[in-house]
Amino acid sequence: MRTHPWGNQRARVLRGFVLLGALSLLSPNATAQKVGRGTAAPEIDLPTLTGGHVKLSSLKGHPVVVTFWGTWCPPCRDEFPELVAMQKEHRDAGLVILAVNQRDQELTTKAVQDFVHEYGVDFPVALDNRGHTRRSFRLVGLPTLVFIDTAGVIQGVHPGPATRAEMDNGLAAILPAK
Repeated sequence: MRTHPWGNQRARVLRGFVLLGALSLLSPNATAQKVGRGTAAPEIDLPTLTGGHVKLSSLKGHPVVVTFWGTWCPPCRDEFPELVAMQKEHRDAGLVILAVNQRDQELTTKAVQDFVHEYGVDFPVALDNRGHTRRSFRLVGLPTLVFIDTAGVIQGVHPGPATRAEMDNGLAAILPAK
């Protein structure tokens, strides 16, 4: 009995696809929680620039804006004055802004300290030097803003530069009604 010349190759290719599919189920990202509106925010558990530690879960009960940024990122620099102003404007409503720096501090924290001083940042600055938080939030670029309500549920994600109007829309979803 003669087999088709493509028969063995087709079977090998099919087995390869089955193996790749099985391996993808074992990868961390294949089983990772979807991050987006209506989902619980992944935990952030990082050291801070001031030597302390911050956990996102400890901020439940507060509306939270998480900004993922880098000192080298021009759009991040453009957003920071607005973030500082938002914090001052909505502090009495319980708003917490959490700035998660992305790897600037691998060599030294001086660049991050200089940035914080330059912009008058008075909210927590977490240091994600290993990128764990970036991966758990499945970031595709910087800056990214995540708007989290008082129950710890994401109400909005804004990848890329945000205008003040876009920030205000995100805030409207998490701040208590006036």
